[in-house]
Amino acid sequence: MRSTIIAVKTIAAAFTLSLTSVSVAQLPDRDGAAAVLASYKAAIERLDMTGVDSLFAPDAVVIESGKVEGTFAKYLDHHLGPELKEFKSFSFQDYRVEIRVEGPIAIATETYTYRIVLKNEEVVERLGVASSVLKWNGQAWQIVSTHSSSRKPKAAVR
Repeated sequence: MRSTIIAVKTIAAAFTLSLTSVSVAQLPDRDGAAAVLASYKAAIERLDMTGVDSLFAPDAVVIESGKVEGTFAKYLDHHLGPELKEFKSFSFQDYRVEIRVEGPIAIATETYTYRIVLKNEEVVERLGVASSVLKWNGQAWQIVSTHSSSRKPKAAVR
């Protein structure tokens, strides 16, 4: 009888612990995916990519303005990293994101304008858009594919 009571208490404790673990465990949601995109955007504005590689899956594909750049590591080494070294500042404005979550996949569309001030004081202003696919890896959202493009804004009609 005593062993039966101990077994029942053990099972009850294990069940309670499993319910607690489930309620505390992070689950894939829109806000988590949005936070990953916001972290990437903030790093670009800081001109500092430290730690950003964790936002991307190791085999993520980056496409920018009609060119497949390869993995994020390759894109950072051969394109974005050298480019950021030429910038005095980078700022996003009018940022909007729409995210649809489909189980462990999030599909995001971002629209924005951005302004770059180069170290030589030249200013570059563009309208931009990005489409990203993020995947829940069981612990966090990671970008598995991102495609961005931009164009000059149309001149104001006077």
